[in-house]
Amino acid sequence: MADDRKASTWAAAAIRRLTAERDAHGPTPLIPFPLHGDLGVTLLFKDESAHPTGSLKHRTARALFRHAIASGRITEGATVVEATGGNAAVAQAYMARLLDLPYVAVMPGREDPARAAPIEALGGECRFVTPPLAIYDEARRLAADRGGCHLDQFTWAERAIDWRGDDLAGELFAQVPDPAWVVVGAGTGATAASLGRHIRCHGLGARLAVVDPENSAYLPGWATGAHDYATGMPTRIEGIGRPRMEPGFLPSLIDLMLAVPDAASVAGARAMRAATGLPVGGSTGANLWGALRLAARPAEDGVRGTIVSLVADAADRHLSTVHDGAWAEGKGLDPAPHAAAIEGFLATGEWNGPSR
Repeated sequence: MADDRKASTWAAAAIRRLTAERDAHGPTPLIPFPLHGDLGVTLLFKDESAHPTGSLKHRTARALFRHAIASGRITEGATVVEATGGNAAVAQAYMARLLDLPYVAVMPGREDPARAAPIEALGGECRFVTPPLAIYDEARRLAADRGGCHLDQFTWAERAIDWRGDDLAGELFAQVPDPAWVVVGAGTGATAASLGRHIRCHGLGARLAVVDPENSAYLPGWATGAHDYATGMPTRIEGIGRPRMEPGFLPSLIDLMLAVPDAASVAGARAMRAATGLPVGGSTGANLWGALRLAARPAEDGVRGTIVSLVADAADRHLSTVHDGAWAEGKGLDPAPHAAAIEGFLATGEWNGPSR
């Protein structure tokens, strides 16, 4: 009984810390993106790069930790293990440090000190594993060996993110009460799911569009209704798309999916940086491309009013990837036709470039 009481006391204190961290920083701001005045469309981006760890994954990590603690999966002193890299690993390492918990990120590929540095700077540990798909089994094994918690974002994020108003959805719709469209990408699928549930729960008129990069299983799985659809190929756009349909991706909540060529994501990221100064990643570029394609629809399609999307992240490291010509050329991507389409649309309000 005493041990149960101690566990409950620790859990309550840990969740208070997470809540205090959220409240200390407040809502992320809105950034207007300039469109041609004749369109009758306002385009806004909710800037998730304003979080302490610089990305939308900050919210997801906080929600995952909160849910795992409340469910008894994370206990005092437990090692938290996740199969992930990039922004998700950084955000989770931040939350683990906040709660004085050991953290291990199991990352795909060969050992890379540059990739490990941001996690290690927050007190986390990195394990590199090949082949890439082996990271999931290794994370489960390591968590079991250490008596810890495999955070498992692809299973739990959709359930952990609070769609009733205590996270992104509540903030976004408080700031933009009646948008025509909300445009997001899908990594775990949890962000899209929380937004779609909020729209339905509150009877809003907003529609939800999800952008998807090349090689991802989400759009074909959504279109065909095949919940086990898989491409088996990774995407080149960091943070969005998956080689298989993940359990957190809920097709029934999505009104429209838009295929975004990888070169268009690159062009979109550069256009966003030109307009805002933010060195955004390719997932934000995909968001911009999808939002512009909606804004370019004829008036009879009813796409008028406000379109709102997300700056998923912004970091100087993107200057050596999507904002770098040599990087794009090395990936076989030519963003020039897509950049011309964006520039023409912003100047004239008419879409004359590629749609795919």
